[in-house]
Amino acid sequence: MEQTFLELRGLSKDFGGLRAVNNVSFSMNRNEIVGLIGPNGAGKTTLVRLITSILKPDSGSIRFKGQNLIGLKTWDIINLGIACTFQNMRPFRRLPIIANVMVSCLGPRAMKRGEWVKRIEAKAMDALEFAGISDMALEKASTLSQGDLKRLEVARAVATDPELLLLDEPFGGLSPAETDLMAKSIKRLHKGGRFGRLHSEGPAMIIIEHKLQQLMKIVDRIIVLNYGEIIADGAPEEVVTNKEVVDSYLGKGGI
Repeated sequence: MEQTFLELRGLSKDFGGLRAVNNVSFSMNRNEIVGLIGPNGAGKTTLVRLITSILKPDSGSIRFKGQNLIGLKTWDIINLGIACTFQNMRPFRRLPIIANVMVSCLGPRAMKRGEWVKRIEAKAMDALEFAGISDMALEKASTLSQGDLKRLEVARAVATDPELLLLDEPFGGLSPAETDLMAKSIKRLHKGGRFGRLHSEGPAMIIIEHKLQQLMKIVDRIIVLNYGEIIADGAPEEVVTNKEVVDSYLGKGGI
């Protein structure tokens, strides 16, 4: 019997009297890109933070390749092969952009035995090229625009050599042209194309995003959260016509 790649069962998280995630259960395969959508405050970011152990669930289980993630430290999660980006970027602003990414290459997962500084520098440049900001590698992170900070955040996550990449609004702050390039890069990365020594098939992904037209072009499946609960889970073309999704999130105008 094939082992489930990622499996969440009965996951819940309360903040005081507010239930942000309510009995969420789903699983995903190694080769999937899953979109995670829903209104602001639906629990999307909280769910990602539970998977990465930034937050601890009040109940439920999370298993990655058969291993229980509950109780592990965030750095343990990264070394197991899960990386994520955040909406609130916190780079080392006084350091060059490439140094920000090189830090991500220093963990035991990303830094293979016997690698030296030049190899780490090359790997960081690969990640910056993937994100489209390699031409700014020597500039300080404090000089970046909001959109470029978003791309730096993606480069730092990719540099950890993940098998599961969690992207929180990767298109936020990007122009239409930049969004299109990022979407193509994400799809290429998933297929194993052009990045360092990533696994041949590239990472599986969960992508939180409000730009649904762009998201639908790259995901295999969409999960919709509302008030912390899953209200739909299926193929993109099915989910966006789901009456409950339209009523609670998309509105009559759709996407």
